[in-house]
Amino acid sequence: MDLHLQGKNILITGGSMGIGKAIAQGFVSEGAKVSIAARGLEALEKTKLELGGNIAIFQADLTNANEREKLIQSYIEQNGSIDVLINNAGGSNGGSATETEMDLFYQALELNYFSAVHLSKLAVKNMKKFQTGSIINITSVFGRESGGKVTYNNAKAALISFTKSLADEVIPFGIRVNSIAPGSILHETGNWKKRQEADPKGIEEFIRREIPAGRFGTPEEIANVAVFLASEKASWVVGASMNVDGGQSKMNF
Repeated sequence: MDLHLQGKNILITGGSMGIGKAIAQGFVSEGAKVSIAARGLEALEKTKLELGGNIAIFQADLTNANEREKLIQSYIEQNGSIDVLINNAGGSNGGSATETEMDLFYQALELNYFSAVHLSKLAVKNMKKFQTGSIINITSVFGRESGGKVTYNNAKAALISFTKSLADEVIPFGIRVNSIAPGSILHETGNWKKRQEADPKGIEEFIRREIPAGRFGTPEEIANVAVFLASEKASWVVGASMNVDGGQSKMNF
């Protein structure tokens, strides 16, 4: 299917590994002009080399507001416009709510929530000029229901809520905002890979108990949905939070 993404300007945060890297590959395959942003320069350069295609890299600490502003400014200077923003940067920390220090709550919100809010606001300014654009926030099924680490869940729940609020605000300008809520995804640099290596029998039981599809998801399965949502084939999808989880979520809506 031709998604008409050739030549579109795509910016993906956390794009050097895992889900972000797979999303970058998906857009490269569609002929888009892909840029990836992350903190580690070595990982960015490695991904650029591996994916080939029309990829640019931006080194930025996305927990820093000044660096977020510089990222968007540099991106617009180089590309002229931003057609698609993928807010994928994220990570988890801490443990139970009562045992987790407040600093970790603030850190989780800065990385998983405030970075996406800030970058979205900056991108919208440019998108309004062209009366078109797509913003996709990568959240989690645990932003929609209990499970996982509390700091991460709180931040992803807030991001799902923000997605709907921003979507309704900017759709009159031709800008669509949606979120993807992945379930448990297995990739080489992720936590599930480490857990699987440390406790293969325990992970087998987790999969049997928690994932009706009977396996972990892949980054490419998230990427396929992201590429579709960014395209005009999804023109009537606005403010949605889409579970991509092999049935793992317990919610029925």
